[in-house]
This record gives sequence, structure tokens and C-alpha cells, in this order.
Amino acid sequence: MLMLQRGKLAVVTRRVKQNSCRFSLHIAPHAPEETHDSRVARVARFHVRPVAHVTDHLNLIGVAQLGFLRRTGRWAVDASRAVGMPRVWAPLVVTHMRRLGVDSIPISLFLAVFTGIVLALLASYIFTGAVPLYFVGALVAKTIMMELGPVLTGMALAGRVGANIAAELGTMKVTEQVDALETLAVDVHAYLVVPRVVAATLMFPVVTALAIAVGVVSGWITATSLLDLSTPEFFKGVRQFYQFKDIWFGLLKSASFGCAIAVMGALTGLRTQGGAEGVGRSTTRAVVLGCEAILVLDAFWALVLL
Repeated sequence: MLMLQRGKLAVVTRRVKQNSCRFSLHIAPHAPEETHDSRVARVARFHVRPVAHVTDHLNLIGVAQLGFLRRTGRWAVDASRAVGMPRVWAPLVVTHMRRLGVDSIPISLFLAVFTGIVLALLASYIFTGAVPLYFVGALVAKTIMMELGPVLTGMALAGRVGANIAAELGTMKVTEQVDALETLAVDVHAYLVVPRVVAATLMFPVVTALAIAVGVVSGWITATSLLDLSTPEFFKGVRQFYQFKDIWFGLLKSASFGCAIAVMGALTGLRTQGGAEGVGRSTTRAVVLGCEAILVLDAFWALVLL
């Protein structure tokens, strides 16, 4: 009797399983076949999506660059208008000439001394046994006048003058002193920007001329004391290859360097945001932009005037 009941239970269980399988097969959805259009769409999504990401990034970069150019253009227009207000900025130029120019003379002369020493030693190393040693004077003078004097002085002053302008104007910006001047109907560019730019443009050639003189003198002392080269031979090379354009070429470059450094410092300083941290960022950006401007202008003047 027990065996009969077990057999009936097994038969019932088997039938239930068969019916459930047929039911599941009946209601299971059929997998759609992939058509040609769906494959094309899938491949298009796979290849087009990275291109879309790149396009989005380029779009963001373009928007940022256009915004920078727009702000720079607006700033240039305001600064140009401020130049026509000499009653505001002229009394401040002398003060900034002392702060940006005269106070920068020691570091420039220190740099020029070692530049002349290194140039004299390097020229002696190159020319010994190949050409007469009076070429040392020619190399030292022309290199310092046309290239190393203006460029190295500009690089040094980009760190001092550019950082000074950016930090000062940035601090005034984050402490709302610039807003206070605007509230009092004072032209910010005429009062803060133009006197610094004019002072830097006028004083950089003066500082560079002193650096050139000190560099040539240090090269002469090095050549006569360490290289067994007499003073007449050194200055024979200087006179033989000297041209008047050598000196004014270097001074013209230094004036453009001073203008660019002051403009970059003022531009970044007046755009400072974020408190003390923002002032630090603006100072760093001013130095970097000033050095980049020096290199670009150096190449520009070389292409135009040489």
C-alpha cells in the first residue's frame, strides 16, 4: 500500500514538472534578432561617443579662451582710456619708478656681474687655439648688450616687479579697496595700473643699461686677470664688432619687457579672487606670464629687427 502511494506521488510530481516547463516555454519572450540597423547604431554609439567627449572638451577650452580674450580686450580699452587722464596717474609715476626701478638695481647688477664672468670664461674656452683671444671682448659685449643683459634682467625683475604688482593689487582687490575706489568715482586703471606700467616701461631700460655696463666690466676684469688677455686686446674686440644698434636693440627690448611685466601683474592682480590663497595664485600666475611674455617678445624683436 505504501509503495503504491509513493508511485502515484512520483507520477504526479513528474506531470507537474512537465506542465511547468511547457508553461515557462510558452510565456518566455523570444530574444529579438539583431538587425542591420541596430548593429549600425551600436557601432555608431561606440565610435561617436569618444568624439563627442573630445568635442565637448574643445568647446570648453574655446569658451574659456574667448572669455579670457573678452576680459583682456575690455581691460585694454579701460586702460587706454585711463592714459588720457594724466592728472590722475602722472603724480604717482615717480613714486613707482623708485619702487619698481631703483629698488631693483642691486639684484640686476648682482646678476650682471656673474653673467660677465661666465661669458668671459666660456668665450676663452671656445676660442682658445681657434681664433685670436680678442674675440672674447666681442662675444662678451655683444651678447650682454643684445641678449643676456635685457633677458636675464627682465627674468629677474619679472619675479620681483611682476609679483609685487600682482600681490599689491590682488590684496586691494580681495579686501574691497578697489571697490571702494570705484564707489568714490576714481578710475581704477588711471590710479592703479597706468602709473605702474609707465614707471616699469621707463625704468627697465635704465636698469638694463646699468646691468650691461657692469656685465661688460666684469667680463673685462675676468679676461685680464684670469685669461692672460690685455686690456687693449679686450677692447679691440669690443670696438671691432660693436654697432650702434646693439645697444638700442637691447634697450628697446627691455622697455617692452617692462611694459609686459607690469601689464601682466596688474591684469592678474585685479582679477584676484578667494582671499589670501587667491593672492598667492595671482602672484604665481603673474610671474609665469611675465616670463612667457619676455620670451615671446624676445623672439619677436629678433625676427623683426635682426
